Amino acid sequence: QGQLKIARTAMAARCRLAARFHHIHGANIRLDASHTQATRVESFANGLCFSQEPLAPGQIFLVEIEEKELGWCGHLRVGLTAHDPQSLEVVPEYSLPDLVNLGDTWVFAITRNHNRVVLEGEEAQPRGRPWEPFLLIERVRIPRDTLVGRSRPGRYSHILDDLFKMNVLPPTARRSRIGVLYAPQPDGTADMHIVINGEDMGPSARGLPASRPLYAVIDVFASTKSVRAIPVDYGCRYLCPSKHVVHRLAIDGLDLPPLLKSFCQHE
Repeated sequence: QGQLKIARTAMAARCRLAARFHHIHGANIRLDASHTQATRVESFANGLCFSQEPLAPGQIFLVEIEEKELGWCGHLRVGLTAHDPQSLEVVPEYSLPDLVNLGDTWVFAITRNHNRVVLEGEEAQPRGRPWEPFLLIERVRIPRDTLVGRSRPGRYSHILDDLFKMNVLPPTARRSRIGVLYAPQPDGTADMHIVINGEDMGPSARGLPASRPLYAVIDVFASTKSVRAIPVDYGCRYLCPSKHVVHRLAIDGLDLPPLLKSFCQHE
């Protein structure tokens, strides 16, 4: 029991530390005290953010759109960069094209109807059903429920569980969840994957230098005003060895403290 408690505490700490923004950011960004929420306070630009630490292979940096702002054209932009944020003399105004033009940076704009990226001559892989418990990206296995943004249910919405599972939000909607990760390849390079509400968009960039530290890039641009980093612990098996929880509504039925339940549900 003691070892389980230690493991649970250590996992929670790692998840929280991984889901934080770097203290270096765009001029119009304000971070909250925990460095988990990034808000653009003025204009539509200068909203660049980075992950606090370089990502490990297969580690997803996931954000949830918390607030939108009407009147601007364009949405969230995400990607990876091999530039240490602290090495930047000035944080660029835009991820596209400014940061990308510095080289060793791969960023894509998220659109209302974002589609998978398929290279010429490559067949699109069949899409997994949105209620399948895990998202598989090569050797990476991530609990899908954490990745999917949905309209939050009410207190007794377990009676509408099937509807809840299908109620996936559009990519740029409030509470939509967007993530980025890289998957190492046999030739020593890496492919970048963007995940939108639990769906892998496929390799959106190839040939990334896997031997170099790669930071997540989150550009809080235009109509996207505020985002929050969401911790992903790749499963709740450390919380309850006899059960593997794959749906956050099921967490309510576990004999866990309220604060721990809240952490697991990412609410």
